[in-house]
Amino acid sequence: MLELKHIDKSFHKGTVNENQLFKDFNLTIAKGDFVSIIGSNGSGKSTLLNLVCGSLSQDGGEIWMEGQRVDPLRDHQRYKRMGRVFQDPAMGTSPSMTLLENLSMADNKNQSWGLRRGVNRDRLAAYRDLLAPLGLGLENKLHDKVGGLSGGQRQAVALLMATLTPIDFLILDEHTAALDPKTANIIMDLTDKIVRDKGLTALMVTHNLQHSLTYGNRILMMHEGQVILDKRDQAKKNLVLDEVLDQFYEISIEAGNSI
Repeated sequence: MLELKHIDKSFHKGTVNENQLFKDFNLTIAKGDFVSIIGSNGSGKSTLLNLVCGSLSQDGGEIWMEGQRVDPLRDHQRYKRMGRVFQDPAMGTSPSMTLLENLSMADNKNQSWGLRRGVNRDRLAAYRDLLAPLGLGLENKLHDKVGGLSGGQRQAVALLMATLTPIDFLILDEHTAALDPKTANIIMDLTDKIVRDKGLTALMVTHNLQHSLTYGNRILMMHEGQVILDKRDQAKKNLVLDEVLDQFYEISIEAGNSI
């Protein structure tokens, strides 16, 4: 379970541009929830993820994961139990290293490196078995540098690296936004499979309304630091794209954005 309790967060405090985004914000995410988060620019979606991950600190309130208060912890300490995939795959991979080296690095998460080799070649067969079902040809590119892979291939690698070792939470920060529609669907199918197979609790910020309705068991729409739509399970399945689009369009225009 993930709990945000009485969260306050302001930007540019003490200036004429001071903006309080969250005021006494509360949110509970049940264990095993796959939550799609949508909303206009500036609604608080990315700030929410950054607070959970520790990239930002709240001004007040508490954040709890599985019964442990985590907001006093540094971001690298929180990442022991979570993985994060960004819009830019370069933020989750090392482009100058080979695919094998990247996977080996992820395989060693939360372990002491010591004086042993960083690349465990005994894992080659396991890596090929992991990559082959994706249908992206990555099983034949283990010795290629990740920077030379396509955007979709690199994002698949970033997703696998984020979830290679045991974690509880998966944070997805617009991880298909930079991909073409066909590749985005491939990555979303992979995301859904990983979340289901590993029993993860996942938070996914997306601007793709169709993805927000198709994937996951819960949807949140945010606006000005508040949740204005919260549907789960059957209630989420009953939502119609046009209805969500109308509400999204309305708040986007109100916020001075376009869709």
